[in-house]
Amino acid sequence: MRFFTLRLLCITITLISATGLAQESNAKTTQTEPDTVYIAIIIDDLGNDLQNGKRTLALAGPVTGAILPHTKFGRRLANEAHEKNKEVLLHQPMESIGHEDPGPGKLVSGMPDLEITLTLKNNLKTVPFAIGINNHMGSLLTQKSREMATVMAMLQKSDKLIFVDSLTTPKSLATDVAARFKIPYIRRDVFLDNDRNATFIDNQFDKLLRIAKKRGVALAIGHPYNETLTILENRLPTLAAKGIELIPVSSLLKKKYRGKEL
Repeated sequence: MRFFTLRLLCITITLISATGLAQESNAKTTQTEPDTVYIAIIIDDLGNDLQNGKRTLALAGPVTGAILPHTKFGRRLANEAHEKNKEVLLHQPMESIGHEDPGPGKLVSGMPDLEITLTLKNNLKTVPFAIGINNHMGSLLTQKSREMATVMAMLQKSDKLIFVDSLTTPKSLATDVAARFKIPYIRRDVFLDNDRNATFIDNQFDKLLRIAKKRGVALAIGHPYNETLTILENRLPTLAAKGIELIPVSSLLKKKYRGKEL
């Protein structure tokens, strides 16, 4: 009888311990899950097409517009975005590995520091209200430490401009250099429309949401293609019901740093 009672007591203690461990494990799991999920979306290549530019600015929520310099409608779209309380980036043309022409106002490897600085300053003047820059093409230039240091030095002297790495190459040094110059930066997580197929774009949007749910924040870049804009028009209004908040890219960057300065 004494043996039976002792054995029952041991079993009870074991069950209590196991329950406690399970509760502790669940608590740890809960702590690692993000409380709120945030995404930001940048639409690149704005400025040459007024209709798709206006359609981009009409998207639900604070979608960020990245406007190419020296374009016919760039200044107008930047002003309209500001009126709608939507953020604007200078979509800075940079040299690519394939040497495609990135367009007016481009930065290329070997360009002297002063020319890089003056080109970038002039480009910013054509895109009013820009809160920062992101690279258009740039798979070659973003690998050049000296040229990127000159870009970041110019941003450092400007008023709180940010840098968004479009990450057109996994070898990009841009954010490493930005950190060295204490420039607030963030990297692109998902390209929505490398393939303009609607199913592909829809799947990429799902990928964006999965990353955000895992990490708490995620950034996507798309283009003002009809297919991309149609999917965003349909899906952005559904985010709130899923517990996902679309925020400006500068706000997403602050979430990344959790309020801390670099």
